[in-house]
Amino acid sequence: MTTDLRIEISIGEQTLALYRGEKLLRRYNVSTARNGAGERQDSFCTPRGEHVIAEKIGAGCAAGTVFVGRRPTGEIYAPELRQAAPDRDWILTRILWLDGCEDGINRGGEVDSKRRYIYIHGTPDDVELGVPGSRGCIRMRNSDIMELFDEVETGTPVWIG
Repeated sequence: MTTDLRIEISIGEQTLALYRGEKLLRRYNVSTARNGAGERQDSFCTPRGEHVIAEKIGAGCAAGTVFVGRRPTGEIYAPELRQAAPDRDWILTRILWLDGCEDGINRGGEVDSKRRYIYIHGTPDDVELGVPGSRGCIRMRNSDIMELFDEVETGTPVWIG
């Protein structure tokens, strides 16, 4: 499918912008990596450069659905779950799995965004957005990731910088 949609993620501004052609459709607050920008495996950094949405996961799941290994666990996020597992990296509601497009920068070897499991995904509503805080992924409000998920297709370009 050919689309004129594209996503631009600003690490400096902690925003995700959705464009159709040159027209800005929507801007969302996000949270990128606490460790900053970087492409290396196990760095817990957000990779930069050109990506595409490789897979869309979670269509039809309820808001707050908890994912582990890209599969719903059967849980719906609640603060009690965080109390029981305070160090868990909460991946909720929807997943847009990113694949790097630039060999040696974000694709292949020790810098492969897809093998690093870099996603745009939902996060608990009490997680602060607009400041770095993730383990490499791009976190969004659950309502925002649901809206974005419905707009984009696999193959949609994603620029991170």
